[in-house]
Amino acid sequence: MAQTEYAAPGADEENYDTGDASLDDPRNQDGIGEQELLVVSFGTSYNDSRRLTIGAVEEAMEEAFPEYSVRRAFTSQIIIDHISSRDGVSIDNVTDALNRAADNGVRNLVVQPTHLMNGLEYTDLINEVAEFSDAFEKVTVGEPLLTSEEDFQAVMKAVTGATAEYDSGETAICLMGHGTEAESNRVYARMQDTLEAAGYANYYVGTVEAEPALEDVLAAVQAGNYKKVVLMPLMVVAGDHANNDMAGDEEDSWKTAFENAGYEVTCLVRGLGELEGIRQLFVDHAQAAVSSVEE
Repeated sequence: MAQTEYAAPGADEENYDTGDASLDDPRNQDGIGEQELLVVSFGTSYNDSRRLTIGAVEEAMEEAFPEYSVRRAFTSQIIIDHISSRDGVSIDNVTDALNRAADNGVRNLVVQPTHLMNGLEYTDLINEVAEFSDAFEKVTVGEPLLTSEEDFQAVMKAVTGATAEYDSGETAICLMGHGTEAESNRVYARMQDTLEAAGYANYYVGTVEAEPALEDVLAAVQAGNYKKVVLMPLMVVAGDHANNDMAGDEEDSWKTAFENAGYEVTCLVRGLGELEGIRQLFVDHAQAAVSSVEE
């Protein structure tokens, strides 16, 4: 499952600035033309992160596929409604976006999700797009971020590159994923194995809502000889989980847990979508989907 904000953002979020929504392009325009690339994300109400991650992925798609109109859809109606009521910005859900594409006469539709894995949300997306298969001449859905072995290697390269300056020999670098009860949760263990096999023994992967849990990651770090800990989300956006579950000051946050254990903690509150290597990987997946449409 991709990054998730199950509850509507509440008063806590409004106590600090999530950024200027007007700087972000919701990409809900008509006049799409006959070829559309629909980028589907879970979404986030954190305006700056949305622009720097999802928006940046969409911009990379526009640069890579100038013959396609790039549009946006979110799968979380809660987030869509919150952005609409707070900022007056309208973002399409998947049904809205598919109807918009059909109404605009799109013939070839490529859907590229920004999901991390082939989990429940990705399956739901596949099923929803299938219901519109008769509305277009050709329609296809690209693969999520972590699909092939090459994907795991590319994500590892992007993440270790982004954290290389903190890799001092006495620092544990902990990546916080979301986690899911579905079988697809195994991607986190696979990413851990990929890191270890490449010699990144001081990198640890955990999740907010599944296994490995915070307690597992903390125990693994305590088994080593580290003085410092760097926390970074293994999520496309830096939304509620990154800001609160990871970097928050609450007693149950990852930051607090590691500080209470005696470590000097640095929080990198930035989503994977901010990394060029991650954006390129999404473009590569979209390229495979585009090629299948154009055959």
